[in-house]
Amino acid sequence: MSVFPRPNGRVRKMVALAASAVMAAGAAYADDLALKAGAAKVDITPMGEALPKNFLGVLDHIFARAIVIDNGETRAALVTVDAGVIPDPIWQRVTEKAEAELGIPAENVMLTATHTHSVPFGWDEGYEDEIYEAIKDAASTLQPAEMAYGTGVSYINVNRNIIDPETNRWWEGPNYEGPSDKTVAVVTFETPEGKPIGVYYNYGVHAVLTGNLDLISGDLPGAASRYIEQSLGNDAIAVYSNGAAGDQNPIYFQQTYDLREIRIEDYAKRGEDISNAMPPGGKGMDRDNPKVAMLMEQQKQMTLSMGQMLGEEVLHVMRSGLERPVSEASITGTQEIVMCPGRNRLDKGRAGYAGVYEDADPLGIQLSMLKIGDTVIGGVNAEIFTMIAQRFKNESPYKHTMMTTLTNGMARTGYIPNDAAYGQYTFEVVSSRLKPGCAETAIVDGLLDLVEEVE
Repeated sequence: MSVFPRPNGRVRKMVALAASAVMAAGAAYADDLALKAGAAKVDITPMGEALPKNFLGVLDHIFARAIVIDNGETRAALVTVDAGVIPDPIWQRVTEKAEAELGIPAENVMLTATHTHSVPFGWDEGYEDEIYEAIKDAASTLQPAEMAYGTGVSYINVNRNIIDPETNRWWEGPNYEGPSDKTVAVVTFETPEGKPIGVYYNYGVHAVLTGNLDLISGDLPGAASRYIEQSLGNDAIAVYSNGAAGDQNPIYFQQTYDLREIRIEDYAKRGEDISNAMPPGGKGMDRDNPKVAMLMEQQKQMTLSMGQMLGEEVLHVMRSGLERPVSEASITGTQEIVMCPGRNRLDKGRAGYAGVYEDADPLGIQLSMLKIGDTVIGGVNAEIFTMIAQRFKNESPYKHTMMTTLTNGMARTGYIPNDAAYGQYTFEVVSSRLKPGCAETAIVDGLLDLVEEVE
């Protein structure tokens, strides 16, 4: 899978501008950049024979959700899929088709994975048609719209790296004092009469609550979007945008505690030590154990509870936290790849010890930028730490700035910690395929450069 799927963003921007000019030539309302918006969702749940063998069934349905925005000159699409990642080939094919058939420049598409751990991570084909269908359906429902931006806060995430009190080494657990961004950013699209069309919301938390159930699920983001959509009378599509969640877990996450201890004991009885490992999904768990069954049921309940809490904050912002809406806005997008030195790990162990590495080839990080009016959305195709996103938002010249991760492809970097975090032997740091000292600044400065490009 290529790390360099597209030419330099500046070259692609010229193509996008040319496509925009063609659209503008026939648009009666092009001069005032009047906004139109449409939204749609498509069910992508694997059922029957399509259900992967390691899954036991379906907990809740998963979707591709899309909002398409048109200003008479050009178009943009905000798309999120209930998927672990979006492989580069799928991102390429979907955006190329959207550009060719719907007039949406590839640079103006933000295609994001929710990173739910309750779907097949190996998908590389089979659901791209549904992703495109969601975009197409959204484009077919375009209507006059107003756009508004607002922010709120939610305390359902927490830094997930902490010193284990027994081993005095780094492990995963709720670090209430660790860096964490509680901001919920919300962009709404409504008709001039106030009827909701779509809401795009951004928050940083790992979608891992249902990961050990081995059931298909949209996890926390799916629960939040369903709650928002139900609350709005199913008249709008709620599109989750995955913030910088590389070091952020749900604040209540049972897998890290009781379930993990039971799992370690069960594996030990079979002669395998997993005290410094985390088998995927629910592998090796005794589901006939009444306590395991109870804890798994609580995980399901917690997913709904935390989804409701996040959804309620989005609704709170929509009720009383939005700024004055705009009915006209420019739309500009661009992309670029930044390179950082790579490394290969030579030993094993999830966390707590310094890894042993050898030098490897440099790795590319795909950066994307979409500006709609005075709102800028920076995209990164990897899992990054919260402090990188916070630095970008702090240094951005625009008040309305957010970062969406696992967007427009999938980097080969693994986790991307901020520079200071490399001194901690956490799971993300020791597994990262990047050498320290490059990625944080490359991402932040790269996105700030792209902000200048789209101005």
